[in-house]
Amino acid sequence: MADQAHQYETTVEWTEGRLGTLTAAPRPAIAIGAPPEFGGNDQVWSPEHLCVAAVNACVMLTFLAIAANSKVPIQGYAASAVGTLEKVEGDGPVITGVVVKPRITIAGDVDRAKVERLAAMAERHCYISNSLKAAVTVEPEIVVG
Repeated sequence: MADQAHQYETTVEWTEGRLGTLTAAPRPAIAIGAPPEFGGNDQVWSPEHLCVAAVNACVMLTFLAIAANSKVPIQGYAASAVGTLEKVEGDGPVITGVVVKPRITIAGDVDRAKVERLAAMAERHCYISNSLKAAVTVEPEIVVG
């Protein structure tokens, strides 16, 4: 990253109950709210889901950038991520960990060990992960397409 700071602005507006709208112009608005366990519903994005999604997206984009810079062709990438929210003494509710499980598809002539090393690099260099207190673990599955 260049020697400069970048800023990203979002706005939220309460609509009713425990629901609101998240915007970051000119992108489409996202309906947000509390998850069911905190008095909301499961029809909208919760801050908890957005946090886990941010980690998942950042790991993918970091991996793809590293793979492209390393000239390693990738045929496919799909990942699930699970974040754990726990009450921590003295801190309250905290995301204590995120496990990202990418399924990375490569051609038969691509070095699997190198792809695993690239996934480990993505785990270390994802700036969203590095911005959290929570431990983020990437557990790749490498598939020959």
